[in-house]
Amino acid sequence: MQALLAPLALLLERLVGYPNSLVARIGHPVMWIGKLISLLDLRLNRGANRRGRGVLALVVLLAATGLVTVPLAWLCRLIPYGFILEAILASTFLAQKALGDAVRFVAAALRRSLPEGRTAVSHIVGRDPQSLDQPGVARAAIESLAESTSDAVVAPLFWLLLFGLPGIALYKAVNTADSMIGHKTERHLEFGWASARFDDLLNLIPARLTALLIAGGAFFTKGAHPELAWSTALRDARKHESPNAGWPEAAMAGALGFRLGGPRSYDGDVVDLPSFGDGRAELGADDIERSLRLYAMTLNLTLAVTVLVAVVVWRLS
Repeated sequence: MQALLAPLALLLERLVGYPNSLVARIGHPVMWIGKLISLLDLRLNRGANRRGRGVLALVVLLAATGLVTVPLAWLCRLIPYGFILEAILASTFLAQKALGDAVRFVAAALRRSLPEGRTAVSHIVGRDPQSLDQPGVARAAIESLAESTSDAVVAPLFWLLLFGLPGIALYKAVNTADSMIGHKTERHLEFGWASARFDDLLNLIPARLTALLIAGGAFFTKGAHPELAWSTALRDARKHESPNAGWPEAAMAGALGFRLGGPRSYDGDVVDLPSFGDGRAELGADDIERSLRLYAMTLNLTLAVTVLVAVVVWRLS
């Protein structure tokens, strides 16, 4: 029955998500992790040897996460049908529903007006929203959707499959640390080095799996091109400075005939980033909706794969 943990967690989060009422009352597990990271940043990111202090911060973060989740998983496995409770707990570290809703909100806002589109997309990307025209807003939303398909769905699910609740929680702790302190700024270049490198390591396999799943999802999506999805990922993913982020982005660009990436502005500074794909760069709200249809098919395929893995594990055991 433990083999059902991953597909059950995926299905629960997809259908229910994390209720806003719970966020208002007790917060969210990733928010709790973020508070610990902020505290470690405040207390340890000072003085000499900031890289070493950043390693210590990561060790403390992982230890704290493990001290909570390992006993919880152990208790879940002691009680009858405890895998259901473990699946509920694990589902809080997935974000497929929230991601789809956020990107869909950008499409709806962009249809109303460019200023509303800019405001909506500012909640899911770090670039300067006021510098974006309509195609820029659309590309930003689609790029975020592609990258987050890996970070928010496939990668946490991968570590859940391997190590249960502790696996998914530890992955999200590292991924959250990378998003908060893994920046190449003066304050975090050294302190966030360990978190950024460990996050790269944990995402090496999931990012490439995500590209494969997007290509597979394209097979079932009208107007999408599975062969171009994979060939574009193989060709263009290496252009990205990250060893992982380019894989899902290039796969989605190839699948839908888009050109994603390119120059963008952060805090007033224009960063010249590579492009992915050879298609249209002039995108709009309809193209965001096309991306969401591919995303939905990718989620369907991901669920099917986890069910298949569960059946194989069950038969072998």
